[in-house]
Amino acid sequence: MPLLRRAFPIRALLSSTARRSLIPASRSHFLSVTSTPVRTMADMTTVFSKDAAPPAGPYSHAIKTPAAIYCSGQIPCDSNGNLVEGTIGEKTAACISNLKAVLAAAGSSIERVVKVNIFLADMSLFADMNKEYEKWFTHKPARSCVAVKELPKAVDVEIECIALP
Repeated sequence: MPLLRRAFPIRALLSSTARRSLIPASRSHFLSVTSTPVRTMADMTTVFSKDAAPPAGPYSHAIKTPAAIYCSGQIPCDSNGNLVEGTIGEKTAACISNLKAVLAAAGSSIERVVKVNIFLADMSLFADMNKEYEKWFTHKPARSCVAVKELPKAVDVEIECIALP
């Protein structure tokens, strides 16, 4: 029988006889109900930054919760929505600059980023992207980098992150 998570309110669902017959005594300590408060939509705030590229669709720059800030992917655009031209390093810098503006609007910073996801249109761009990336993220947060078939507006790179508030 698989272990049951602590937060599962099985005691409320089963009679004491049913509990005893279904759950071995050695496992009953896993059934205690936790007192963790339930989070609601009221605990979340949408974040928009005038200093970042405007969203390319019906979404916010980020969602701030009590535990984390979830940033939407940023593409290499300026704050007016114009695509940044140049090397992959310059495009990467534009993406990260947008993330920095979004995090500032949410009351956080690049230094508080814990996870980064990078999407590249071609993995041959990895080394040059990485050179620029390491200038910004000196604290080395967790990271994923994948090649994708295509990105919005036919850009070469998109970067998203999760940061602490």
